[in-house]
Amino acid sequence: MMSEQSAPLRQPYDKAYEHLLEKVRHDGAYPTRERAEEAVRLVLAGLGRQLTGDERVELAARLPFEAARVLTAQIPDTRPLTGWAFVKDLAARAGASPATTRWDTGSVFCAVAAYAGPDLLTRILRQLSPGYALLFGLAELTPAA
Repeated sequence: MMSEQSAPLRQPYDKAYEHLLEKVRHDGAYPTRERAEEAVRLVLAGLGRQLTGDERVELAARLPFEAARVLTAQIPDTRPLTGWAFVKDLAARAGASPATTRWDTGSVFCAVAAYAGPDLLTRILRQLSPGYALLFGLAELTPAA
């Protein structure tokens, strides 16, 4: 006879996180929710290593709990990466091609942008190194003269 404690149950995610995964699965044309979740976890962990300060805290507060936990579990890196270096770093960590990782990044960042909203997204992009706006599907910001 098995005790209830011998088989750990996987806790279902909340509806907000399920919605995030479904958006990424749909927008990224992933065949399964599991594949979309792999992309979400990889990209949010990478973003958590690059984003600091109030923008990090605000974004975490706007994301579904499980996504915020992935983002905030990372210790920010002391060396900021450009957008392309970010993609190459994620590709190396995942053992994937830069092209696939670039697709994953764009699919996840599209969903993240919807949660962040335009004002917070602008502040996030100002904090990050050059090249991230393109990953979010936006034109690169240029400093005001």
